[in-house]
Amino acid sequence: MATELIRPAAVAGLFYPSDTLALTSQLHDLMAHVDVASGYPPKALIVPHAGYVYSGPIAAQAYAQLLPLRQTVTRVVMLGPSHRVPVSGAALPGCNAFETPLGRVEIDSAAMYQLASMPGVVIDDDAHIVEHALEVQLPFLQTVLERFRIAPITVGFSEAPLIAAMIDTLWGGPETLFIISSDLSHYNDYRRAREIDAYTVDRVMKLEPVLDHEQACGATAINALLLAAQRHHLTPHLLDVRNSGDTAGDRTRVVGYASFSFSEESRVAH
Repeated sequence: MATELIRPAAVAGLFYPSDTLALTSQLHDLMAHVDVASGYPPKALIVPHAGYVYSGPIAAQAYAQLLPLRQTVTRVVMLGPSHRVPVSGAALPGCNAFETPLGRVEIDSAAMYQLASMPGVVIDDDAHIVEHALEVQLPFLQTVLERFRIAPITVGFSEAPLIAAMIDTLWGGPETLFIISSDLSHYNDYRRAREIDAYTVDRVMKLEPVLDHEQACGATAINALLLAAQRHHLTPHLLDVRNSGDTAGDRTRVVGYASFSFSEESRVAH
């Protein structure tokens, strides 16, 4: 019998609580303070990935959109930047599951197989083992979805059209959701951050794939999603935009956060 390979939680106790009860309590508190869902089932979300005390309220607004899809979404394709390990192209993990204090989430092996032969795709556990961008999304997903598998993709030095091709390959139907993990501007003063982030939000809302990594650390994956959104006729919705100066930090050097939902509104009954 093959050995099961588990990627343990790397940032529990740093970005979010390592204690199961404390984590559950924080997630429930964050979800209890969100606005009403937009009414359009999301095919994709853009969510931030900082510590929950900073970006958790903005992320929660995105994840609230999934509550009506609790039993519908069974596969989550996750794309986020590599912060610590240089990656050429896009890296997939070689493990069978990711673990958080809320339990294990299995990898969709069929999705990994589909992606593994694509240009620029490598299997590299090092790109995932200490990376927080995807890990911090999992407890939210474990809270709002019933049963799901993940296709985790760490995006490195790559071109948006190549990543968009990966998105297209796994597009699927209502069972498949895409999560793009990205913060916005980094370490500007409050006023300047709001200016930069307003520009970024405008580009996303217009589906213009022109962002750079000064505007969003996950710019490559965001641009890829915007290309796919054009092809699949998705409609973007801005859910929340704030920065760490609004949540839990001072206003001299802030990090920007936004959450967006992208919906296939032609499928929504009127």
